[in-house]
Amino acid sequence: MDRLTRQDLKSDKFVQEVAHTVGFLEQHKAAVIRYAVLALVLIVAGVGIYYFLDSRRATRQADLARAMKTYNALVTPTGDGRSLTFPTQEARQEAIKKEMGEVLSKHSGSEEAAIASYLLGVNAADQGDLDEAVKRLQAAAKDGGSDYAPLARLALADVYSAQGKTADAEKELRAIIANPSPLASKELATLTLARILAKSNPDEARKLLEPLRSETGAASRAAISLLAEINQPQ
Repeated sequence: MDRLTRQDLKSDKFVQEVAHTVGFLEQHKAAVIRYAVLALVLIVAGVGIYYFLDSRRATRQADLARAMKTYNALVTPTGDGRSLTFPTQEARQEAIKKEMGEVLSKHSGSEEAAIASYLLGVNAADQGDLDEAVKRLQAAAKDGGSDYAPLARLALADVYSAQGKTADAEKELRAIIANPSPLASKELATLTLARILAKSNPDEARKLLEPLRSETGAASRAAISLLAEINQPQ
C-alpha cells in the first residue's frame, strides 16, 4: 500500500471529522466545561437523592420498629426496667394508637404505613371494635403491596366472618388464593375459606380441601382434620 501523503490525510474523512471536533472543542471550550460541570452536578445530585431516599427509608423503619415495640409490650403493674411495659391495658392501647398513628401521618403511602394500618386493624379486632378493624385493614389491603396486602386481606376475611358477612370474607380469601404471598399463602387462605364455608356450603368446603389432602406438612394435616369435622354426622 502506498504511503499516505499529507494531502491524502487532509482528504481522509475520519481525519476531517477529528479535526472538526477538535476545532469545535477549541471554539466552545467554555461551553464544554459548563456541560461537564453540569453532568457532574447531576451525577452528584443522583447519588445524593439515593442516599436521601435510603435515609428516609431508615427513618420509616425506625419509627415502625418503635411502634411495634409498644404494640408487643406487656401489661404489668410492676415493670422490670429491662423491657417496655405498661401498668394498664388502657395505657398500652393509648400508646399503640398514638405511635402507630404517627407512622401513618408521617409516612403516608409507604409500606411501613400499610403495616401500621394492618397492626391497628388487628389490634382493633382484638379489642372487639370490628368496624374500626375493617377500616384499618381495608387501608392496609389497598396500600400494602404484593407482600402485605394479602396478609391484610386474610385478617379482613376473619373480621367479615365474625360480622356474619360470609360473601365479603369469601371475596377476600379468593383474592388471596389467586394472588398469595409468603405472608399469606394459598394453602392458608384455602383452609380459612373452607372453615368459613363448612356450615353454609359444606360441599364447596370439601371441594376446596380435597386437593390439600395429598400434600405433605401442616396444610395436609389441617385439611384432613377439617374434612373429618365436616363429614361428622350432625
